[in-house]
Amino acid sequence: MATSGSDKVVETVIVGNYVEMETEGEPKGIKTKVSNLFWHGGSVYDAWFSCASNQVAQVLLTLPYSFSQLGMLSGILFQLFYGLMGSWTAYLISILYVEYRTRKQREKVDFRNHVIQWFEVLDGLLGKHWRNVGLAFNCTFLLFGSVIQLIACASNIYYINDNLDKRTWTYIFGACCATTVFIPSFHNYRIWSFLGLIMTTYTAWYLTIASILHGQAEGVRHAGPTQLVLYFTGATNILYTFGGHAVTVEIMHAMWKPQKFKAIYLIATLYVLTLTLPSAAAVYWAFGDMLLNHSNAFSLLPRTPFRDMAVILMLIHQFITFGFACTPLYFVWEKAIGMHECKSLCKRAAARLPVVVPIWFLAIVFPFFGPINSTVGSLLVSFTVYIIPALAHIFTFRSATARENAVEQPPKYFGRWVGTYTINVFLVVWVLIVGFGFGGWASMTNFIHQIDTFGLFTKCYQCPPPAWATAPPPPHHSVNATTTATLHHPFNHTRRP
Repeated sequence: MATSGSDKVVETVIVGNYVEMETEGEPKGIKTKVSNLFWHGGSVYDAWFSCASNQVAQVLLTLPYSFSQLGMLSGILFQLFYGLMGSWTAYLISILYVEYRTRKQREKVDFRNHVIQWFEVLDGLLGKHWRNVGLAFNCTFLLFGSVIQLIACASNIYYINDNLDKRTWTYIFGACCATTVFIPSFHNYRIWSFLGLIMTTYTAWYLTIASILHGQAEGVRHAGPTQLVLYFTGATNILYTFGGHAVTVEIMHAMWKPQKFKAIYLIATLYVLTLTLPSAAAVYWAFGDMLLNHSNAFSLLPRTPFRDMAVILMLIHQFITFGFACTPLYFVWEKAIGMHECKSLCKRAAARLPVVVPIWFLAIVFPFFGPINSTVGSLLVSFTVYIIPALAHIFTFRSATARENAVEQPPKYFGRWVGTYTINVFLVVWVLIVGFGFGGWASMTNFIHQIDTFGLFTKCYQCPPPAWATAPPPPHHSVNATTTATLHHPFNHTRRP
């Protein structure tokens, strides 16, 4: 009886009608209808497209690299395991959001011009210490998530136009991605998330089909796993792959009925697995251990119009994903400077610009496409979207009263509260030991190796050496001198530990 009453409250209270830089009271002409069609997304389908599109961005291109570190079997198993684990913690976040918002709206709190974020959920349910920890991890993760998108843009465009080095391309795409300051919220990503998923779907199946048609490279080897460092680096990259739900609260808040989110992330993950498993397996089958020195799958496939189309589509998608990762940072910054409830699009856009500057700078300092994913996964994703949500759920409902009055009761097939707590404890222990512990050690070891090999601010990470560096030595030069120059060229992508 109490449960059905609570469900009714959720159904009637949580509607999510807020303004978000939009104007009220305008006549509903053709312009408004077109705007609603492409701009104002708050349905279950919009949330699904946002989750699926955001989850499988540039990481699609690094998963074959992870397979070369893990081996085929471990690569497949880790994708399935972390896909389920990510769906579980997204479910926990959705439960905590509904709990927080229902409590606040019972207190007549108005969210018309305010976007609820994860750190506010933690603050409302567990207090300021939880808020501060959640805010620190979430903002740092989203900051580096945005950095990764810029690095990916430069890495991809280089395979179409190598007249400019990757660092120069990072400057250019940093300026392009700064235009995301004009997208108000996740409520306005309807057309972008829809197109983004089409783009990644094309790219995934291009990688699969092109690799099969190419066949196995001459002398291909599949030695992985060979080193613990590489093994756990690959595993944490997959942990990062299914950790895209750091923006779950913002996506839910953009829905008209957020309580319907619960299974959306799981369904999105199942679709994403139909893209990531075939593409990673096919590319690894074709190129094997060659991928250990080619973290971007595009670098090994021959240039064709189909590959160029995949590169262009991924560039557009990375712009979209940059917006997904950066928009929550915009909200935090707006709240810090008192601009969040301003209805002027231009004023808020101008206020957001300082957020882009450190992202731009870090992408130039650490252009390590691939290894940076694993590092972010082990040190930040492990806490942001796995450990903290699981612990927050445990502590929010630790008392019998809290469990009895919970807006959402755990379903029977999870074993009610006992089953839910068991899953949460297992998840925390696993991610803390395997993801953060071993993964952190392996990822940092690999990351430091990249710095030692290529240096900070490197102009062209993993670019092929110039023609003059690989040409046969002239008769009047010694062979040893030429070999030394080639080995120590900063663009060389073949050096191994």
